[in-house]
Amino acid sequence: MKNGQLLSLAAARFDAFITADQNLGYQQNLAALPVAVVVLMAHDNRLSTLRLLVPELLHHLTTQQPRTFTRIGR
Repeated sequence: MKNGQLLSLAAARFDAFITADQNLGYQQNLAALPVAVVVLMAHDNRLSTLRLLVPELLHHLTTQQPRTFTRIGR
């Protein structure tokens, strides 16, 4: 499934789309989606690395607004 299709499906069912794809904001028109997009910024995609971003992610998700694009991490 391509990113555009995945984003459209996610926007129809969820309030936020969380990804580690750091290029997503350059590849897709995120402002057209009724969902918040959060990109986890880390030096690798290992669970042990991404887990360190969870507290900031959880805080952000409690205040996130639709149609926002946020980077969390480095």
